[in-house]
Amino acid sequence: MAKYTLEGVDGNAFSLIGYTSKALKREGLSHLVDEMTSKAMSGDYDNVIRTCLGYLEFANVAAEEA
Repeated sequence: MAKYTLEGVDGNAFSLIGYTSKALKREGLSHLVDEMTSKAMSGDYDNVIRTCLGYLEFANVAAEEA
């Protein structure tokens, strides 16, 4: 089961980006935060969701490898 999901996270775009940023940082992937934020904010709300889910996958992989 994935450690990080958007289930239960406040649906506000900034909350989703913040949650994803924290997940990346917790898993030692701080170098991806600026990239993720930039990509997430470059489109509409659906883009925010897709981007966050994609980067949460990186965080989940890192969590499983730890």
